[in-house]
Amino acid sequence: MRLAIISDTHMPKGDRALPPACVRLLGEADLILHAGDLVRAEVLYELRAYGELLAVHGNVDDAEVRRELPAERVVELPGGVRIAMTHDAGPSQGRLQRMRLRFPDADALVFGHSHIPLHETDPASGFQLFNPGSPTERRRAPRHTMGIARVEGGRVAFEHVVLDTRDDAPDPGSTA
Repeated sequence: MRLAIISDTHMPKGDRALPPACVRLLGEADLILHAGDLVRAEVLYELRAYGELLAVHGNVDDAEVRRELPAERVVELPGGVRIAMTHDAGPSQGRLQRMRLRFPDADALVFGHSHIPLHETDPASGFQLFNPGSPTERRRAPRHTMGIARVEGGRVAFEHVVLDTRDDAPDPGSTA
């Protein structure tokens, strides 16, 4: 199973749009995960046009998005893989252990909020934290990013994809 993972799209805002490589990866995925801050319900509808979507709401999402999406959820995938989702996983200090305790039955947590790509694994338990960054609003991150993951044999493997947002740039969808 192939997952496409995004967060913090913050749309609509001006002429902001998902980069072509992001749209391609969303369409190729078996499941799309969005870790909040879509902002408006029309973004939900756009993402659902690309494929099956599971999402949580973020701190800047409007009332309609908040009504439709939970603040957190646990997604059960083939092979017994369980991925927890929330928007804000709190301060970086102690985050891995804090989230492991908060979601004890999950194999991983997908979150957003900071716009900074992160992939961290607890060596003792194998529990993973994954923040895809943002495909549209990088803030302090050096590049626009998203995530992809493969679920096979009861395990999940995450990776970041660097997105080029220039209209005239080639569409490599390179992994980082």
